[in-house]
Amino acid sequence: MAAAASELETIETPLSVADHCLRSRNDINVIVADKQAHLQFLDMDAAIKHCTKGIGIWDWASNDQGSEPDVVMAGCGDIPTQEALAATALLREHFEDLKIRFINVVDLFRMQSGGEHPHGLSDSDFDSLFTIDKPIIFNFHGYPWLIHRLAYRRTNQKNLHVRGYKEKGNINTPLELAIENEIDRFSLAIDVINRVPRLQVAGAHAKEKLRDMQIDCRHYAHKHGVDKPEARDWRWPY
Repeated sequence: MAAAASELETIETPLSVADHCLRSRNDINVIVADKQAHLQFLDMDAAIKHCTKGIGIWDWASNDQGSEPDVVMAGCGDIPTQEALAATALLREHFEDLKIRFINVVDLFRMQSGGEHPHGLSDSDFDSLFTIDKPIIFNFHGYPWLIHRLAYRRTNQKNLHVRGYKEKGNINTPLELAIENEIDRFSLAIDVINRVPRLQVAGAHAKEKLRDMQIDCRHYAHKHGVDKPEARDWRWPY
């Protein structure tokens, strides 16, 4: 996770997850962390609340307040969440009237029904978060089928489209690896355009621009061995 403003970038919000694991009893906890620097989108207090809930709307990344969203964008995992946020920013740049709800998940069992797992959300809470009829683009750091298995009983599971690991890539840059597995910001934004009915035709020009940007990023990574600065140094713009 990462902080909404640059002044919060030094706050290590993953510590709130570690703190929860260290304080828990009668559980088996596995903490996996890499050596890369990551953006921090939440301060410590907000991160503790978010990790306690296990799932929630990031209001600062959403623009559907007071109305129903056109699409739900969800992220689980550090890079998938960052790419989903970047896709959200791209979509808001190209379609100012598009209503996007951004959801972050830290406890996967929240995707299950309460009757199947003690951490599961009630059906009414799940429907309130994910809607009952809007497209959901879920960006995940693992295999997509896991999310589908967890949410198979949910009302809107037919509109749940999970993007995740496809066992593609080798020695790649972070964004290049995301592109290989179609969890990058450009693929996600194009997916939204394809699935929001009013954008399927109107969004054709934006899709072309996004594909061009994706190609430029891939070529830059091949040539220089690192991602383009605007991708490598990306920050939430709103």
